[in-house]
Amino acid sequence: MIRTKIIATLGPGSDTLAGITALIDAGVDVFRLNFSHGTLDTHAAVFARIQEARRAARSPIAIMADLCGPKIRLNTIAGGGFNIFSGERIALDADTAPGSPLRIGVNRPQLIHEVKVGHRVLIDDGNVELVVEATTGLALHCVCRFGGRLSDRKGMNFPDSDLAVSALTEKDKADLAWVVGNGFDYVAQSFVRSSGDVDALYALLPAESPIQVVAKIETRHATRCLDEIIDAADVVMVARGDLAVEMDLAAVPLIQKDIARRCRVAGKPVIVATQMLQSMVERPTPTRAEVSDVANAILDEADVVMLSAETAVGPYAVQAVRMMARIAEQTEAYTGSVAGGATILSPETRPVTTAVGHGASVLCRELGAKLVAVWTESGRTARLLSKHRVPATIVGLSADPAICRRMAMYYGVHAMQLVRNADNDVMMEELDVALKSAGLVSTGDRIVVIAGTHLDEPGATNALLIHLVA
Repeated sequence: MIRTKIIATLGPGSDTLAGITALIDAGVDVFRLNFSHGTLDTHAAVFARIQEARRAARSPIAIMADLCGPKIRLNTIAGGGFNIFSGERIALDADTAPGSPLRIGVNRPQLIHEVKVGHRVLIDDGNVELVVEATTGLALHCVCRFGGRLSDRKGMNFPDSDLAVSALTEKDKADLAWVVGNGFDYVAQSFVRSSGDVDALYALLPAESPIQVVAKIETRHATRCLDEIIDAADVVMVARGDLAVEMDLAAVPLIQKDIARRCRVAGKPVIVATQMLQSMVERPTPTRAEVSDVANAILDEADVVMLSAETAVGPYAVQAVRMMARIAEQTEAYTGSVAGGATILSPETRPVTTAVGHGASVLCRELGAKLVAVWTESGRTARLLSKHRVPATIVGLSADPAICRRMAMYYGVHAMQLVRNADNDVMMEELDVALKSAGLVSTGDRIVVIAGTHLDEPGATNALLIHLVA
């Protein structure tokens, strides 16, 4: 059982019931539905298949909706596209007429006034680079620095420009309302620029919604206020695709490490995503560099690693998940053999819960405990404990199936649905039965149990027990 969690994006290459079932068997913990593609009807059908597959597997698989965000794109082009070469000139305007080698429309007319002379315009993930030479109030007149293929609806990035763009579009708001009504576990917000963007999404969620928010770091603005965004969100994603276009490509590995470090201190899960095993979209085996990339993300203490096109459209989706799991297994074995420093969480996290979690980590190392069983009302205790990288399986116990699915994003946490008995002696007896039935322990095994002595006070984790399984 690996501890690093795996997200798989579903798409036409994997979203059948058989495909989803195979991915669960391969080791997927969270399924991602990308709302940049498909319709609500297609998402509803896939969601239903995930539910069927996870019921059959009896596994608390989580489902994450990834909102599209304010993606700026080219409009349509006559004939579908054309090649542009270095030194050629082209105008970008707000006209909806099909584009040509002389001009192309964009889906955000305000750009004409926001982008300045000398600013770069990157198209198709930076495969084409234009530089603005002049503005007229009606168009941006650009020269091509690096040429390539321009085709319908390609995405655009403006790394030098300060665009007054909201991270939530009207489409996102409609999609979010549907997501809330259909019982998703996580929602990922694209192109977050500040903590205010995260707060704006939270404001649209019902007060008692169990949905957790994932802030995607993929803009230059977001890197300037990381701590505030991490504090506002439940989970953070290093979305390296657009981030690598917005920033100096050579800086992205360092940004990844910095975000992982900040999340570790804040006690928040961090996802590393984009092109982790990209060659497996077309091949059954990854490159050596890709294997190193996944391993280094885990060495950075990423809680979750994510597959995108590898599982959404490629024919080797199951192989990609299995490969990611193999890399995680090898890397975790290495990190477990190397003594690391104690994880120091921010003072803003719950001090008693954090101290109990640290104590459990020490006990596991000193006593060789088989596992740590943690009762949790909201998943918070399990989340903070996971950041200590305890050298044993953490079993997160909750009566709420939504909280069990929430823990699918927490490193090293195996969620189990179990009602806690108010009588502590009975509680321990029932825990022994549940853990043995799951094949996690045997009679005589030493385990550590974390709980709160006040059942009616969520967050009151204050008890740490050393227990021999009866």
